[in-house]
Amino acid sequence: MSGRVLGLLGGMAWPSSAEAYAQLNRRVAAARGGVASAELLLRSVDFAKVEALQRDGDWDGAGVLLADAARGLVAGGAGAIALLTNTMHRVAPAIEAAVDVPLLHVADATAAACHAAGARTVGLLGTRFTMEQAGVRDRLVAHGLEVVVPSEQGRGRVHARIYDELVLGEVTDGARRDLAAAAAEVVALGAEAVVAGCTEIELALGADDVAVAYVPTTATLMDACTAWLLEGTRTRAPGA
Repeated sequence: MSGRVLGLLGGMAWPSSAEAYAQLNRRVAAARGGVASAELLLRSVDFAKVEALQRDGDWDGAGVLLADAARGLVAGGAGAIALLTNTMHRVAPAIEAAVDVPLLHVADATAAACHAAGARTVGLLGTRFTMEQAGVRDRLVAHGLEVVVPSEQGRGRVHARIYDELVLGEVTDGARRDLAAAAAEVVALGAEAVVAGCTEIELALGADDVAVAYVPTTATLMDACTAWLLEGTRTRAPGA
């Protein structure tokens, strides 16, 4: 074993962190076999505080909050950090500036998955902040992708479903319908892949719900995290 420890910065909201934690441990167990699991530190923040900063547009304050949490992870022994939320990648530069370990950026992993699927135009679904502002969207563009998003009305419906239901762990038929409709809308705009740019979306929308390639950002980020954790370690032989 390499002894690598990954720091997970989550709690925004807790269902997304729980899903990411489960996915990461399943991947490590599949790669190493037996009862293996991932060596992790989890710093879960109070989403009520983060949501208030989002609502007030205080991204500097949010950056300070998450940078401080990231420093705590590094002090605890984390050799890299994964931020378990697309929206808060808006403040990724503040986190990167605060620590001397790499931030495994969700948009880097997502862009690689989009390119691997042969997509050059992608439809991005997420919170309003993710769909409309800097952060994941700009980083995808920097990787050579064209990004399209739903209409104003469609963005509003997706955002409301995330904050009113999905962050609470509630997955309703209405949420599934609205997310599928938003996916169909971006496909009609030319998207060759639909990016589920919010872990909570992945709880209600799957590959069978879209007519093109489906790129769930949590899964792509957990692939990158697993690769980092396992680098230099012996994995289980195929068929073992």
